[in-house]
Amino acid sequence: MNPDLSRLLPYPFERLAELTRDVAPPAGLSPIRLTIGEPRHAPPEFVLEALRAALHGTGVYPQTQGLPVLRAACAAWLERRFGLDAGAVDPETMVLPVNGTREALFAFAQAVVDRTTRARVLMPNPGYQIYEGAAFLAGAEPFYIETSKATGFLPDLDAVPAEAWNRCQLLYLCTPGNPTGAVMGLDYLRRVLELSDRHGFVVASDECYSEVYADEAAPPPGLLQACRSLGRTGFERCMVFHSLSKRSNLPGLRAGFVAGDARLVAGFRLYRTYHGSAMPEHVQHASVAAWNDEVHVRANRELYRAKYAAVMPLLGDLLDVERPAGSFYLWPATPGDDEAFARDLLGATNVSVLPGSYLGRDGGRGNPGRRHVRISLVAGFEETVEAARRIRQYMLGRKG
Repeated sequence: MNPDLSRLLPYPFERLAELTRDVAPPAGLSPIRLTIGEPRHAPPEFVLEALRAALHGTGVYPQTQGLPVLRAACAAWLERRFGLDAGAVDPETMVLPVNGTREALFAFAQAVVDRTTRARVLMPNPGYQIYEGAAFLAGAEPFYIETSKATGFLPDLDAVPAEAWNRCQLLYLCTPGNPTGAVMGLDYLRRVLELSDRHGFVVASDECYSEVYADEAAPPPGLLQACRSLGRTGFERCMVFHSLSKRSNLPGLRAGFVAGDARLVAGFRLYRTYHGSAMPEHVQHASVAAWNDEVHVRANRELYRAKYAAVMPLLGDLLDVERPAGSFYLWPATPGDDEAFARDLLGATNVSVLPGSYLGRDGGRGNPGRRHVRISLVAGFEETVEAARRIRQYMLGRKG
């Protein structure tokens, strides 16, 4: 077996299951799961219709590079959404369909990292555990960049030592962030690009939450947008990752794309040809329908805004928590140990949340996820508000 498999830590939800294995929640309260970032809003019916209409595509092997109509739809969406010039994203050389961002984020490190060197892969801490696993299986050493309230929950670039930058081959970013919902502004992204120029590393920007944000007039910027502002028309050493899971409530479709530097896309396409992960054609046709429509995306944002508006007054005076600029998470500080908080909350209310320490790593100054929990506001409106009411009663009981 690959010895690097032994370096993988148990997945956060496996750890949570073990933590709560013997917890017996109140039988009279229905379970409400706010742990996994799995949208449970209704998927758009017109996308499902497109999926059904294209089922004849199951009779052919799909091509790794995907259908031209899908690549064109993805390129056009990027240009509209991030204010890029028409034709700035070449669908022939700069776009590649993928089976969701999780698969692509992991596989990308395998294609990019040179394992014959003492490679570093840098990533936010706390953050998405796929980044760490991708580094381990690519033969690289992870370097965890702390995110905390003191830095606006953005990775503290100033805290990275020169040795780590010099050995860095790949930097993972996530904006809006998981689990904090923090948004990287253009100035921040431009600084990342300057560091990439200086040290020669590739930037992988996970933007799967980019379409869930608080202010309709201020959508989060993206890495390609920052490239455009600096005249980097070739998006050198940059790759962005986008998905329909959060944007369109289609987590089971496993549909997304990567886009950026044509050289990186070509190498990644070669890797995926051997990896055997081409997107089925009926999924591609459904994806085209989704990327070409914004009405359902705006309606989806309104649902999340309504939930935040209802939940924050219930929790804001009892927990140290703020409404994030993006994503559908809350990242409150807990009054004590985060594992104990999650376990006790489940036992008292039948509401499950994820301990923040499961998403963080000890980067030398302790685990920055400790004494936080991640609350995913993914359930329906009534169920989400009911969960917030139960959490409020639990907090009042602690104070009493």
